[in-house]
Amino acid sequence: MQDFQHEKARLIMTLRGMGVVEAAVLSAIERVPRELFVPKALSQHAYENASLPIALEQTISQPYIVARMTAALELTGRERVLEIGTGSGYQTVILSFLCRRVYSIERLRPLLVEADNRFRKLRITNVTSKFGNGADGWPEGAPFDRVILTCAPAEIPATLLNQLKTGGIMVAPEGRAREQSLVVIRRTEEGFERQELLPVRFVPLVEG
Repeated sequence: MQDFQHEKARLIMTLRGMGVVEAAVLSAIERVPRELFVPKALSQHAYENASLPIALEQTISQPYIVARMTAALELTGRERVLEIGTGSGYQTVILSFLCRRVYSIERLRPLLVEADNRFRKLRITNVTSKFGNGADGWPEGAPFDRVILTCAPAEIPATLLNQLKTGGIMVAPEGRAREQSLVVIRRTEEGFERQELLPVRFVPLVEG
């Protein structure tokens, strides 16, 4: 079994150099064996700061983007987080180290089965996952302290915005194909405040 300690340390240094300063986020990234979340043939690339293909034409996000999105959620350890798009489960596990519970939805059943197997292998016990349409959110678990999307809707569905608690934060890519932005949305007593963080490229949120 290959030891990735050197590659992992180099990735953490790279992220620090790119301005990721949140110690808890870097620590979570350091704890998660990213090689378990990528196809075996690509395991030697697991700690490169790059997105990689996984099954069913999906991707595992670039570590820098995972770090920025996670940091933008401003987690304290007490939150219930809704994640739309389990994918490989990599982002899910990082969140699991930083919040109270993650509720994760995936619409591609084979990906969800593989992700659940990884959660068991890593003994992650504070993740609840289900097969379903991410655009519907998780009404029976709402409202959530935080919501994160790992796939991009052309426009964030009102259904998901309404499942965010007052005082809560949503982090999501939004837009079509080559014109996506990572946005941070805060729900206040008056409504929703939006901030654009950076341009990104994510797979689209497919409804249904």
